[in-house]
Amino acid sequence: MTRLEGKTALVTGAATGIGYAVAARFAREGARVVIADRDAEAAQRAAKEIGSSARASVLDISDEPSVEAAFAQLSAEGWAPDVVVANAGVQLFGQDAPAADLDLDVWKRTIDINLTGTFLTVKHAVRSMLSTGTKGSIILTGSPTGLNGEGRDFTAYSASKAGMHGLARTVAAAYADRGIRVNTVVPGYTETSLVTAISSDPDSRAAIIGRIPLGRAGSPADVEGIMVYLASDDGAFATGALFAIDGGMTTL
Repeated sequence: MTRLEGKTALVTGAATGIGYAVAARFAREGARVVIADRDAEAAQRAAKEIGSSARASVLDISDEPSVEAAFAQLSAEGWAPDVVVANAGVQLFGQDAPAADLDLDVWKRTIDINLTGTFLTVKHAVRSMLSTGTKGSIILTGSPTGLNGEGRDFTAYSASKAGMHGLARTVAAAYADRGIRVNTVVPGYTETSLVTAISSDPDSRAAIIGRIPLGRAGSPADVEGIMVYLASDDGAFATGALFAIDGGMTTL
């Protein structure tokens, strides 16, 4: 499998979960992969596990100087990305809440990381691609909570993901004439460390899986294929779109 041969991909939040699975699959498909994460030790470990085609890059997506410096360093060292997956984010279980009960600091932290952090990643990805003349692919990791009220107890998280979906479509329209594609992948309930509060509670887990037509939880491996498609030349005519990978959950 070499659908990404000759491409360089940067994946944020790639030390664990969906980000790690996607980065590892990209490497198997022939890409050089940048494991971008704010946890330096975890990023280095992930890069080592993936192999010689991977390298770590430490960045905090909510801090623009950090994001800008990371892209500048990669460009200077010949690793300017053709593909950027804006995947890093937080979901503050036990703190996010219905609007009337939501603490402003929890709202701000969620928006700063999920929405502002995604904006900064996209901003500097576009700048990098424009500066190198790259006809690149930018992929955002969205959520059903930003589409259909799925996250009624997660006001900040749902709002941040809805904002990301709108951001992707706007950027796609703005840069289509320069060959930069922007799409959003919307995984459904996917069992990673982000959702331990659900996966470790049998009743909560059963309730959410009971609403998935395919009858099971998703895994990071379920998200890899659509990411490869959008990153590759196979997805050359796809931009500004949402791709739901949720076992049919959003069809209900």
